[in-house]
Amino acid sequence: MAASENKTQPTDADVEAYLASVEHPVRRRDARRLVELLSRVTGERPRLWGPSIVGFGSYHYRYPSGREGDTAAAGFSPRKAATTVYLMDGVDAHADLLERLGPHTVGKGCLYLKDLDAVDLAVLEEVVRRSYTTLTGTPASGTRLAGTSEPDGS
Repeated sequence: MAASENKTQPTDADVEAYLASVEHPVRRRDARRLVELLSRVTGERPRLWGPSIVGFGSYHYRYPSGREGDTAAAGFSPRKAATTVYLMDGVDAHADLLERLGPHTVGKGCLYLKDLDAVDLAVLEEVVRRSYTTLTGTPASGTRLAGTSEPDGS
């Protein structure tokens, strides 16, 4: 792999088997709900990116440094402490909606949720829809745009 390539690549691993292996019962339940929500919003099938990110669709990113690659246009990972929802256009772009979401924390491009039962799923759906549309054009078109922030950990 070239030094500028994204470390997280799509795999052929079985998404359902991965979800079944999630130990924390709330994370496992929320992961299944997010697969349904993100599938509906993006019109894409889930695919495992690396060992633990469930991604939907893809987009090509390019940074001023010259680094570029492809990554999931929408995705999440059921981590031990919280479920991480990836917003590759950055959380700041969704500040208005996040005010209405319910209990959560954020990182530069990550939304951390401990329990989907505690948040407004309609608001979460709109956040994901806006992020996915920003990255791909429209959900139906699949147009790729350059990303706006460097993915964490890659």
